[in-house]
Amino acid sequence: MLLLATMLNYMDRQTLSQSATDISRELRLTNEDYGKLERGFGLAFATGGLAIGFVADRIPLRFLYPAVLMAWSAAGFATGWADGFGPLLVCRIALGFFEAGQWPCALIASQRLLARRDRTLGNSLLQSGASLGAITTPIIVQAMVSDAPGTWRGPFQVIGAMGLVWSLGWVLLIKPNDLAPVVSEPITTEEMPKKSRGLFARRFLVLIVVVVTINLCWHFYRAWLPKLLREQHGYSRGAVNYFTSAYYIATDVGCLGAGLIVQVLGRRGWRVHSARMLAFAACAALAALSVLVALLPAGPLLLGLLLLIGAGALGVFPLYYAFSQELTTRHQGKVTGTLSFIAWLSAALMHWEIGRWVDRTHSYAAVIMGSGLMPIVALAVLALFWDRPTARLKPPLAPSNSHAP
Repeated sequence: MLLLATMLNYMDRQTLSQSATDISRELRLTNEDYGKLERGFGLAFATGGLAIGFVADRIPLRFLYPAVLMAWSAAGFATGWADGFGPLLVCRIALGFFEAGQWPCALIASQRLLARRDRTLGNSLLQSGASLGAITTPIIVQAMVSDAPGTWRGPFQVIGAMGLVWSLGWVLLIKPNDLAPVVSEPITTEEMPKKSRGLFARRFLVLIVVVVTINLCWHFYRAWLPKLLREQHGYSRGAVNYFTSAYYIATDVGCLGAGLIVQVLGRRGWRVHSARMLAFAACAALAALSVLVALLPAGPLLLGLLLLIGAGALGVFPLYYAFSQELTTRHQGKVTGTLSFIAWLSAALMHWEIGRWVDRTHSYAAVIMGSGLMPIVALAVLALFWDRPTARLKPPLAPSNSHAP
């Protein structure tokens, strides 16, 4: 259910960027207008992450999660009726605000369900829903959208309606005690001795840098890749739709691969932190291939490198989630929401500046290079300032849930 929620989250989000060229032509939007739409979405997402993150620590997920998902699905559905920039912006803001609730809800759930050594792989499975959604969306767009005016509206309504199905499934499948807190090994900063609690502030600052940099990389490609391929490299709508699906298959491989690396190395005796850092370094190196992509013309090499970049750009996220889950158990919603607020505020401002830059220079090269190097910055900060745990993992205690085996 968590994977499917993430899938719907990205389907509702990705529909706009997948049809951005058609929508821009019909509604007469400039690249700066498109950047403003992404800025509005990002600012709303930042605000929603903070607000819903605080609420998620207080309201049972069994009720909060479907309410949030139904709200963002309704906003996505309404986007199909927008007839100009203003209504489109309103729908995009509502979508961003409620979609932000996905991550506090999902990360609280995975933290409660999984032991520390299993969380990276669990987070990879959760995050892979993003790739599945982004793979599916171009196929839906390709099947429903043509050169005829207004055909871009259909995918918004079809995908928005899917939220009702998920919510009904959640209510039927999730029982009252399924997501109750469990007793686990003491690994969070708040459970350390008082003399060590200064780590919380340092680690939180590290995570601010990490979440901002990895999101700048990921969201550049999420929002601008279809426009980049169509408008700068001259690919057709169909070619871009099919390649976008392939791109997100690659991101799914990277996401699951990062989790598997940590899981396999952990079983071979590696410390969890060391395994995570190795996986992060591999993903950051793939994302840095953006420097080459910025210099290439259209062709197989360009597309092949973009697939590798996608794998790295998403692969860092389950690792970041695992680091963030080591700060607190009682306030995971607040931590996730606050970090999300900071990351999306940065991304929102980035989109507006990208739109202005592309309108002025008619080139994406500098933006591609800069965004691709962002995960390298995150890796450096983690390596320098995140204190490694000194004790080996202890076996997790049995969960306190009465229904658990």
